[in-house]
Amino acid sequence: MRINIVTIFPGFFAAPLALSIPGRAQRAGLVEYRVVDLRDFTHDRHRTVDDVPYGGGAGMVMKPEPFFEAVDHLAPTGPIVLLSARGRPFRHADAVRFAVQDELTLLCGHYKDVDQRVADHLATEELALGPFVLSGGEIPALAVTDAVVRLLPGALGDHDSAASDSFYEEERVSAPSWTRPPEYRGHVVPDVLLSGDHARIRAWREQAAEDAEAKRRGG
Repeated sequence: MRINIVTIFPGFFAAPLALSIPGRAQRAGLVEYRVVDLRDFTHDRHRTVDDVPYGGGAGMVMKPEPFFEAVDHLAPTGPIVLLSARGRPFRHADAVRFAVQDELTLLCGHYKDVDQRVADHLATEELALGPFVLSGGEIPALAVTDAVVRLLPGALGDHDSAASDSFYEEERVSAPSWTRPPEYRGHVVPDVLLSGDHARIRAWREQAAEDAEAKRRGG
């Protein structure tokens, strides 16, 4: 798989993509990262990527031309995702859908906004991490990349680890987890998890997952 990231801050990605699961997957040849500097697709000596908004208003708007030219250069074959607070929430189902593609392109906005022509006529979809605003699309791009890469066969080395993740098959969280020691500062691990009774443990985890999901949804 190849993941393209278009950004005005390419240095933002060097360390995170070299570490942990994203780095291990790259070294194993499971994924190739291509981080593209949006400023390389400008044509003035100041390498300008933004301008004032039509109609007035505060902030600067990212220009469409560099995004279109960067994508022309990449010639991607898979989804082209604009990361924007205006997008719909990114979900685990999206990560699963992207993980079976040969290529994924992530467009990182910055400043006040991105010219709407990028969303309307270049990106195939627009996604957000949630109902909040970040300084740019770089952190969402890393989140999407990590969520996708860990689903690639061989990335984790243990498929069961991914299969027991929150949201793996259903849109709900997984049961809480504990590890050694069995008691710490007076806080103990639930007895059922120490029992060795796998049927009881499965039933307990199923109920614990339902309880955690109800709590997450405010129930």
